[in-house]
Amino acid sequence: MTLNRIACVAVFVFAQGLAAITAQVTAYTPQPSSNTVHLNVVVADKSGTLVPNLSQQDFTILDNKRPQAASSFKVVSSAQEPVEVIILLDAVNTPFSLMNVQSIGVQKFLRLHEGKLDHPTTLAISTDKGTQIGQEPYDNGMVAADDLAQNAAALRLINGSYDRLLLSVRTLHQLTAYAANYPGRKLVLWISPGWPLISGANVLLGSKQEEAVFNEVVSLSTQMRSANMTLYNLNPVDEGESLGSTNYYQVFLNDIAKPSQVKLGNIGLQVLAVQSGGLTIEGNSDIPGIISRCLADASTWYEIDYDPPQSAKPDEYHRIEVKVNHPGLTARTRENYYANPNVDPPR
Repeated sequence: MTLNRIACVAVFVFAQGLAAITAQVTAYTPQPSSNTVHLNVVVADKSGTLVPNLSQQDFTILDNKRPQAASSFKVVSSAQEPVEVIILLDAVNTPFSLMNVQSIGVQKFLRLHEGKLDHPTTLAISTDKGTQIGQEPYDNGMVAADDLAQNAAALRLINGSYDRLLLSVRTLHQLTAYAANYPGRKLVLWISPGWPLISGANVLLGSKQEEAVFNEVVSLSTQMRSANMTLYNLNPVDEGESLGSTNYYQVFLNDIAKPSQVKLGNIGLQVLAVQSGGLTIEGNSDIPGIISRCLADASTWYEIDYDPPQSAKPDEYHRIEVKVNHPGLTARTRENYYANPNVDPPR
């Protein structure tokens, strides 16, 4: 069998697995309960310092390049709104030699400030055998660190890129379903070099495969928004140990409005993190520091709602842009959503 033939078979089998995951998850996905688009907006200056004292007039909201009027606006802190944190250690995509290093780094974070956690924190570990999610969040970092220390690093037995990507997608669905059980904002910190960004001349998608990938893009986007979840990718290894070029994921940040526009790289951890309004942090081995940097997003932010335009077709793509009307300030929030006729977009 030629390499091209092997690649085509692998893509076909992968797409079947992806379609099965999407069908299973769609069966229990709650329907949106609001006719507004809800945004958690973080504003920072050029140094990265958060800016908490802006007013509604300082923001411009665009939906598919059309200005939108805010129906609700408020400045928020975690003292006013509940925030849940989920930290996941990824043994599926991380070399075994690095798992213990990453576990120790998370333990160091949990022990900071004598174990005082600013937010309820759940620990999760993704392995070849499945994903273990804590039964309930910790409020004591010392206890959480002790429990994590007792979980030995997992040896990665699956090396195939397609298998690892399927496991990763399934894990994200599990985390989203878990997060949906809690009120308020959810910040998911996925510690990993990233998922395989499968691409190249040998990766050819037929129309059925394109449809399966597109449906998964829509499914993940919609479910994370429904759960009010922001995703972060923390990669504490250097570029030489990563799964690919550090910034290669940026190729797949394109708008996906129809199946013919998809590539497998559109289902990537870094891609989904950026599109959810989160961060991708590469090559910084200070795990306690980069976790704290991500959680700073929950110290102060803006909640902005707007009534979106009615969609004309199923799974209609909408690009969101939020601009701050002050030089030197940038806003970060979710970048898109998919809407359906006569169905309210999710909060």
